[in-house]
Amino acid sequence: MKGWDWLALLLGALLGTAWARRSQDLHCGACRALVDELEWEIAQVDPKKTIQMGSFRINPDGSQSVVEVPYARSEAHLTELLEEVCDRMKEYGEQIDPSTHRKNYVRVVGRSGESSELDLQGIRIDSDISGTLKFACESIVEEYEDELIEFFSREADNVKDKLCSKRTDLCDHALHISHDEL
Repeated sequence: MKGWDWLALLLGALLGTAWARRSQDLHCGACRALVDELEWEIAQVDPKKTIQMGSFRINPDGSQSVVEVPYARSEAHLTELLEEVCDRMKEYGEQIDPSTHRKNYVRVVGRSGESSELDLQGIRIDSDISGTLKFACESIVEEYEDELIEFFSREADNVKDKLCSKRTDLCDHALHISHDEL
C-alpha cells in the first residue's frame, strides 16, 4: 500500500507542476500580448495631440495650474485603452513551441482585420483559448493597473521584459515568447 501512496503523491506533484507551468504560460502570454496591443495603440495616436491636465481652479494670482501633455501616454488615454484592450485577445491563437513544449500566444488576425497574410500552421484558434487569454488579461489589468499606467506613461525600451518578467514576475526570465509584430 505504501508503494501506491508514493505513486499517487508523485503523480499529484507532476500534475501540479504541469498545471503551474500552463498557468504561467497563459499569464505570461497574456501580459506580452497586452503590452503588444498597448504599444500599438499608443503608436496610432498623433504625437501632436495633447490633453490638458491639472487643476482648473483659479489660483489667487488669477492663473491656472493647467499643463498640456501628449495625449497618447496620458493617464486618461491609458485608462481608456486598459478598459478595452483585453477584448483583442480574441485575435490571438495558441502555439506550442516544439523545443520547449511551452505555450506561446500569437496574433492571428492582422491589424487591418485580415488573416490571409499570416502563417497559421501549428496555431490553435478557438473560443476556449481566446476566452481564457481574455480572462488572464483582465486579471492582469485589474491587479497591475497602476504599474501598467506607470510603465506606459513614458517611453521605455523592452517594456515586455521589464513589466512581464521583472516587475510582475508573470514570465519566467528565461522564457522568450514571440508575437508577430503586425
